[in-house]
Amino acid sequence: MKTGLRYILQVANYAIFMLIVWYFSVAPAYTHLEACQAVVVLSFGHAGQPISECRKRTPEELAALPPNMRNPTVCPRERSPIDVELLLDDKPLFVQTFNPQGVSGDWGIDVYQRFKIPRGKHNLKMRLKDSVRVKDFNYTHDVDIELKTAQLLVIDFQADKGGFSVK
Repeated sequence: MKTGLRYILQVANYAIFMLIVWYFSVAPAYTHLEACQAVVVLSFGHAGQPISECRKRTPEELAALPPNMRNPTVCPRERSPIDVELLLDDKPLFVQTFNPQGVSGDWGIDVYQRFKIPRGKHNLKMRLKDSVRVKDFNYTHDVDIELKTAQLLVIDFQADKGGFSVK
């Protein structure tokens, strides 16, 4: 192949490649958010409470066990399912029950959900129930928020710090 033809084909290949890169960098329109929307993110990890209380073994039960397994208390490994509710202006935004993971149902759950919300003033109610031994939600939080265009609002949950936090 002649050297001149080789250079011409190489320039043509580079030009085609640059045209493809240029097209995909400017042509396909992508809109992350509409002009009047904000994003609310619910993100946390949590393990439910044990499904029942620990109990003391009777002397007969202890005697029946091998000496190396004579623990006087028995605690269940299985965890309660976790119910999560988010209400925006008293309308359900997110309602879900999460079952514990793991072979014995003793692991926690990880939650990550994104919601596109219209900007403006809203009332946000957050509820979480992590025990089958209580009737109603054990963690609730009610907050009035004002969302601006393209704002990111993060909802976190930490039981040891009192429940929900909004950042």
